[in-house]
Amino acid sequence: MTDERVAAVERQLFDALAHLEAGPPVAEGAPLAEGGPTLAETRAIFEAQAESRHLDVAGRRLRARERGFYTIGSAGHEGNAVVAAALRPTDPALLHYRSGGFYLARAAQVDGVDGAMDVLLGMVASREEPIAGGRHKVFGRRELCISPQTSTIASHLPRAVGLAFAHEHAAKLDVAPDGPRDAIVVCSFGDASLNHSTAQGALNAAAHTAHRGLRLPLLFVCEDNGLGISVPSPPGWVRACAEGRPGLRYVAGDGCDPVDAHRAATEAVRHVRERRRPALLHLSTVRLFGHAGSDVELAYRSMTKIRADEARDPLLATARLLVVHGGVPPAEVRARYESIGATIAAKAERAARRPPLSSLADVAGPLAPRSPDAVATEARRAAPYEARRAFWGERRPETEGPATLAEALRATLGELLVKYPQLLVFGEDVGEKGGVYGVTRGLARRASPARVFDTLLDEQAILGLALGCGQRGLLPVPEIQYLAYLHNAEDQLRGEAATLPFFSQGAYRNPMVVRVASFAYQKGFGGHFHNDNAVGVLRDVPGLVIAAPSRADDAAAMLHTCAAAAVVDGTVSVFLEPIALYHTRDLHEPGDGRWTVPHRPVPEHVPIGEARVHGDGADLLIVTFANGVPMSLRVARTLAEDGIEARVLDLRWLAPLPERALLAHARTCGRVLVADETRRSGGVSEAVVAALVDGGFDGSIRRVTSADCFVPLGPAAHHVLLSEGAIEAEARASIAVSG
Repeated sequence: MTDERVAAVERQLFDALAHLEAGPPVAEGAPLAEGGPTLAETRAIFEAQAESRHLDVAGRRLRARERGFYTIGSAGHEGNAVVAAALRPTDPALLHYRSGGFYLARAAQVDGVDGAMDVLLGMVASREEPIAGGRHKVFGRRELCISPQTSTIASHLPRAVGLAFAHEHAAKLDVAPDGPRDAIVVCSFGDASLNHSTAQGALNAAAHTAHRGLRLPLLFVCEDNGLGISVPSPPGWVRACAEGRPGLRYVAGDGCDPVDAHRAATEAVRHVRERRRPALLHLSTVRLFGHAGSDVELAYRSMTKIRADEARDPLLATARLLVVHGGVPPAEVRARYESIGATIAAKAERAARRPPLSSLADVAGPLAPRSPDAVATEARRAAPYEARRAFWGERRPETEGPATLAEALRATLGELLVKYPQLLVFGEDVGEKGGVYGVTRGLARRASPARVFDTLLDEQAILGLALGCGQRGLLPVPEIQYLAYLHNAEDQLRGEAATLPFFSQGAYRNPMVVRVASFAYQKGFGGHFHNDNAVGVLRDVPGLVIAAPSRADDAAAMLHTCAAAAVVDGTVSVFLEPIALYHTRDLHEPGDGRWTVPHRPVPEHVPIGEARVHGDGADLLIVTFANGVPMSLRVARTLAEDGIEARVLDLRWLAPLPERALLAHARTCGRVLVADETRRSGGVSEAVVAALVDGGFDGSIRRVTSADCFVPLGPAAHHVLLSEGAIEAEARASIAVSG
């Protein structure tokens, strides 16, 4: 059916051209209608639209020959080429997967870029594709200021908000400009994606920012073809959702009419560029040839509706504008269309012969680069003494006595704010209040509200802000108030943060350190929303670094490491802070102060993936982390009273796991007990046991965990969570069973 419709749409174009009569010739710089593009602009728009149309056909033909792997096309959406014409090639863009016309129009504005070949190399998954290197078919290229997006079901919208915010905010911090000062950010998406909570959150965040009087040069472009694969969007729904939002200018245009699309795009771009406030450009489009190559559109649409959409073909409308108002002979327009088709077909043949990715090393190379020596050097680099003195005054943290975990984190964040002028700390309540647990108290006053500030209550928006800031060259340290709240926005880490360097071969990156108040043991307070012990969703994200310190000195050193890794390698880290240990001072007896340490401006470096060992007992190795560390240390002391010598291995890093140290200490002791405060299914202990088995450890392995259950309110939490009694009982059982 698709080949038949492709031929029908092309016949319609040729038949229309055969019956058109060219108008009088006009100058290249003359507008072809009031508010419309000039003749030269219309020629360029037609070229981009024709290239995009022929690329869609080439993609389907490559797939039919099993030489191509991507057939979601832009046919019917080519009016987005007009949006590219209204913008500048220095305006950062995050594109919908049907924005082929936009990509090709922008590529034509930059010397040395063959946009059509870029797209074809992506379709055949060639390692020579210039942005993703064959890892996915994307629209992206550094020279075009287009960062790659994959399956853009609105997940990129929060990043776009963050990028627009960061462009303006960087100027306040005297951070070097990244492009022209009056650049704007553009982000395109489909009408069905508008219903996603991520899209609604991003639109709300943009409107909220503008309502507060902050500058946000962001243009949303909704390409509305009325369909989400097979499900129709209700007529008028996009307008109803977007029009009238406070702080967000709404501009509508017909994306199938180059004159009206040009009028609308020019108006929207002018508003954003001059006012530095967000706008939503609503372009009505059509979708030709179905959702993708495998889509049988007649299964859910009538031929009457399909033909009605074909009658609105934007390529036909642009051709008609060239002939009737531009004075271009119809035969010349047809000849140019056919010439572009022949060129695309020849390029497709060349692309199909280009080499694919050939090994796992090829594929995974840009996923998570690690430069441990450079990170160590950066982590050990001290902030200038005078800058520290100006920040802290006479009461520097090292003069304040031993610090708790919370105090160490606050002091370290202060040190990092001094060390990195581009560093930002933000999240709900982190500014004036200083965080729910006081971790950021006083930092906004010392560093300025431009660097430590509150955000709206939306975890997707918080992480999207961090994504955009990191991509812009800032160093974001966002806070998520509780681990349970992170699950609302985890895809911003999985689908956006971790994939950007992977799908851009490192051309783009979004470094950040996400601080999360985590884990349980708050004496029953708050139930599972404030006592979440599920980290499996994070450990499943390739390349993500997960830190889980238990002590003040480790927290300080590991936070320095994460910041250094962000600066050096663009690393994305999640820093899980055990709430129950924030203000803990004692380990064994009240008043012993053994869970506090003096502050050091530059702590001893802790490399990513390096464990910490407590004790040298050889009877049993207790492997644990976070809240499990003080519990296991107390158990080890109790065991020692009965002559059982245990050592405690604090993992410190949940990804990557410190497998070398784990195996070495396990072999020394011969018996391993994993004390895991996360759940038995999907928890950290499963990975630890797997690492031991994979490493050839043949000694005794046991594990004790929290239950596969949410954490209830009040004392009932003790029935669910890992306890010292359970650790001790399992430790004694391990010794007894193995003799």
